[in-house]
Amino acid sequence: MVAQGKVGLEIVTPKGRALAFEADEVNAPSVDGEFGVLPGHLPTLASLRAGIVSYRDGAEWKRCAVGAGFVEVAGDRVLLLTDEFTERPAIDPVIVRKELGDVQADIQKTEAEASDPRATVAIARLRGLIERENWLAAQLELYGDPPPPTMRPYEEYGPPPIDETAGEPSSEAGSGTP
Repeated sequence: MVAQGKVGLEIVTPKGRALAFEADEVNAPSVDGEFGVLPGHLPTLASLRAGIVSYRDGAEWKRCAVGAGFVEVAGDRVLLLTDEFTERPAIDPVIVRKELGDVQADIQKTEAEASDPRATVAIARLRGLIERENWLAAQLELYGDPPPPTMRPYEEYGPPPIDETAGEPSSEAGSGTP
């Protein structure tokens, strides 16, 4: 049972419960943007993206990094289901930066193959590489030494692409004159 005025935060990975904490406030990264949870939050179910989860106990903020997954807010409980979890002391920035460099090199190689829409294997591999890149970047951000930001126009996060033709008259429609 969660103490009154608190939010129960639980992070679960395939290896088991990674974190259980009673916090005053929780902030998490969803695919639609960051969101915060205070006691009494409305029930929510969202897709989680790799990033930083921060939670407050009194005046002290704590942080951890999580990978992609799902987050459920129900009552005064926040449950994150993710494949990846780490806290700052467990991060070796040299190893993470080396792996990030390797992943980014693989992304560059795979981008050319994935440019053909019929190359479904290359497209799936590219998505996996980008997910790994985001996880490694989240670890470095938690460590305090984030990599430079990247722009990937085909990444699935963020708002849908803008339809430049929306609102324009169709060429098939009549000219409007009798």
